Amino acid sequence: MKNIAVIGAGTMGNGIAHLFAMKGFQVSLVDVSEAALQKGLQTIGVNLDRMIKKELLTEADKTATLAQITTFSAISEGVASANLVVEAATEHVNLKLDIFRQLEQHAPTAAVLASNTSSISITKIAAATRRPEQVIGMHFMNPVPVMKLVEVIRGYSTSDEVTRTVFDLSVQLGKTPVEVNDYPGFVANRILMPMINEAIYALYEGVAEVSAIDTVMKLGMAHPMGPLQLADFIGLDVCLSILNVLYEGFGNPKYAPCPLLVNMVMAGKLGAKSGEGFYEYVPGSKELVPASRFR
Repeated sequence: MKNIAVIGAGTMGNGIAHLFAMKGFQVSLVDVSEAALQKGLQTIGVNLDRMIKKELLTEADKTATLAQITTFSAISEGVASANLVVEAATEHVNLKLDIFRQLEQHAPTAAVLASNTSSISITKIAAATRRPEQVIGMHFMNPVPVMKLVEVIRGYSTSDEVTRTVFDLSVQLGKTPVEVNDYPGFVANRILMPMINEAIYALYEGVAEVSAIDTVMKLGMAHPMGPLQLADFIGLDVCLSILNVLYEGFGNPKYAPCPLLVNMVMAGKLGAKSGEGFYEYVPGSKELVPASRFR
């Protein structure tokens, strides 16, 4: 496992590429958008600078890390020599299925095909290929270079050998892998998203204001950030997508997304990445201010 291809240069993709490159792997970062690739590399550079300021890395380490990453705009070229492919595209099932159909055609026959999906069935993704035993979930947490957990999700046909390989690789990356079976939301989001959804319902029903809800969970439950701030950080569109997967997968109304969340996503209020969600985000400011409609 020396050559790693990462599909998608967004938040999770560039974080995964950063991690592998920092650990000495050759990384092919693939995205159809050249602008996304350049932004991804820029983000990696900024995050490496942050680590240098904390004296976790040196300038030489940064140079070496960036030298390990090569960018590609075509999947066929980017995965041609990959031992492991990690798909980290947007959380839309049809997009992921299309990517895995392309990986079936272009990735080496022995390559492990992993998805960083946070909720979509690995078994369904694997069925888009003729090698389902080599398909597995490798769900990193955000921010990837910092968070220790990797959910390792076994699809219906995932082999023991592939599971052991991904476990060992996760440990090599300095992570703690946890094996999870393939059911909607896996473990992390099956537990986290209903909590976030309930916090949104508490706001929707007028139980408390944004900052009050988050303060209760931070000070009362020792959470590092409140559920509404966390939802903004994850992306409200991502939260909605995961809740819909849970709702459709289990057919249980307890997973139905709050109407307020649905409306906010339709209005383009997606959280930190759009500049507004439950809080407002001003570039360069660390002050946490509730969005105007929630004051």
